[in-house]
Amino acid sequence: MQLGETYRIVPGRAVPREVNAQRANNNLDVAVHDGRRYLVWRTAPIHFASPKTMLYVVSTDDPRGDWRYETEVSLGRDVREPRFLSWDGRLFLFFTTLGRTAHLFEPDRIHLMERVGDTWTDPRPISPPGYLAWRPRVLRGRPVLTVYGGGGAIYTTDAEPTGVELWTTTDGSTWGPIDPSRRVAHVGGSETEIIDAPGGGFVAVTRKEGPYGGWGSDVCLVPDDLVSPWERHSFPIKLDSPFAFRHDDGVYLVARRQLANGGRFDLGWSKPDVQRRTKLYQAMYWLTRKRTSLWTIETDPVQVRWLTDLPSRGDTCFPAVVGEGAGRFTVYNYSSPIDGRDRRWVSGQLGPTWIYATELELSG
Repeated sequence: MQLGETYRIVPGRAVPREVNAQRANNNLDVAVHDGRRYLVWRTAPIHFASPKTMLYVVSTDDPRGDWRYETEVSLGRDVREPRFLSWDGRLFLFFTTLGRTAHLFEPDRIHLMERVGDTWTDPRPISPPGYLAWRPRVLRGRPVLTVYGGGGAIYTTDAEPTGVELWTTTDGSTWGPIDPSRRVAHVGGSETEIIDAPGGGFVAVTRKEGPYGGWGSDVCLVPDDLVSPWERHSFPIKLDSPFAFRHDDGVYLVARRQLANGGRFDLGWSKPDVQRRTKLYQAMYWLTRKRTSLWTIETDPVQVRWLTDLPSRGDTCFPAVVGEGAGRFTVYNYSSPIDGRDRRWVSGQLGPTWIYATELELSG
């Protein structure tokens, strides 16, 4: 495994003249579709909710060259979690609307757009209120979208159980649970990534911020039908913003790493009660330093192994990975300036953040 060059693209070549990149540039995704590379990201005055938030989509046929303006989303409220899906010759963009108040986390609805010809359709809601999308995948030919509900209470003093669901579609327009009779696949998780596992079935990684289901992350072995009970394996580290990808027989993950406390979010306390313990764990996490990191996920036995940190610091992560062939990959993520001060996470959230690309080569 070897890291190559890291270079900045926002601000940089990915910002054509039609784009107004603000101070905070984060929540991103990258996809390759019909020979072009597409980038979407959130830009706002601050990491937290703002009515001035925008999403921009740009594309290129040369990731080291200039990028072309595609479209933008501005709804007078926060917009986050932009996600591409290239499926059946079509390119979709999902995102979630939230509120307007910086100190509140207020999930609204999941929205969907599609690139038709050279234009993009207007966004339209596809979920009930209170849902957030995390990642669309094509799993053995079937489009699957991981979503979760209950996220609006995660950062309150009265948290409720979150529920991870897997949605699918037959036409790209209407989305809903794979099996409505077994709607919730995981209780207690939120951001959830799922990918084919070596030897059959799937492997899922979900973060847990408590108090229900514990704190940290679960690595789950998922049966072929996706909705039968998942085999859960809990770890005290919190793998924020998980992005999984395969290389040969290996499962790799890019996710945020905490430098303090051995990386643990769950510190093993027995007091105070679980609601207050959750708030204390969250406060301690906000006050520590972070990295965007590369991990491996092993399934027999199930374990998570840290490999290396990418150039990153302060407020960082929310990655996307593009395969370049022959074991080479480009990892996109956002970070506080990588040559700047190594800020605590909360300090980084109040400062500027940029988008970087890092070259990665994995041995055969």
